[in-house]
Amino acid sequence: MAVAIKVHDLGVELAGRPVLKRLTFEIPEGKIVGLLGPSGAGKTTLIRTVVGRQKITEGGVEIFDLPAGDKKLRADIGYMTQSPAVYPDLSVRENVRYFAAMRNLPKREADAAIRRVELGGQAKQLFATLSGGQKSRVSLAIALLGQPKLLVLDEPTVGVDPVLRRQLWQLFAGLAEQGTTLIISSHVMDEAEHCEELLLIRDGRVLAGGSPAELRARTGSKTVEDSFLKLVESKR
Repeated sequence: MAVAIKVHDLGVELAGRPVLKRLTFEIPEGKIVGLLGPSGAGKTTLIRTVVGRQKITEGGVEIFDLPAGDKKLRADIGYMTQSPAVYPDLSVRENVRYFAAMRNLPKREADAAIRRVELGGQAKQLFATLSGGQKSRVSLAIALLGQPKLLVLDEPTVGVDPVLRRQLWQLFAGLAEQGTTLIISSHVMDEAEHCEELLLIRDGRVLAGGSPAELRARTGSKTVEDSFLKLVESKR
C-alpha cells in the first residue's frame, strides 16, 4: 500500500522545551488515522508539523514524497484548525466562497462543501451567530475545498451533538473510500473505533500504533481507552 506520510526521528521544540520527541511512523494512503491522546500530548504540534506550519528541530516529515511545507503540496492538503479561522461578520456562504475564490475554485464547489457538512439551511447566517458545532462545520467545509488528497482535522467533533457526530464520521468514511487520507485528532477515546489506524500519543511520544483491534489484543483490553492506560503504566 502506498504511503501518504513518513515521519522519521521527528523532534520539535517550543520556547526551548521539547514537545515532540523522536517520533517515527508512517501513514498509508486512503486511511482514517486517529491521533489520540490527552490535552497537551503534542497532537496539535504534530498536526502543524504535518501541514508545514511548524518549524522542525530534528528529523523530518514527508507528504506524498515531498517535504512538509513544500509549495507543491498546498492543493493536496485540507487543514481544519481547532479554533475556526474565518470571518465572524460574514455569512457561512460568504466565508466558504471567499476561501474558494482564494484558490480559484468556483462558487458551486463552495456551495457543495456547505451542503456536505449539513449547513445548507444556515448558508445565509452570520458566522458569529452560529453554535460551536456549526462553526466547526464551516471550518470543515473550507478544509474540504478542492477535494484534497490529505485532510488534517484538529478536534473536528468538539461541541458537536451525537447525531451530527455520527454523520461526520460517515462523511469521513466516505472520503476515505474515495482515496482521501484523513488524520483526525481527538482526546475522546471512544471515537477511536471509527478509525482504521490509531496513533496513541502522550508527552510528545508515540506510545503505540495499529488498528483498534490490534491495540486491544496487544494489551488484553476491552477498549482503546483501557489499552492507552495500560500502555501508560507500562512506560513508567
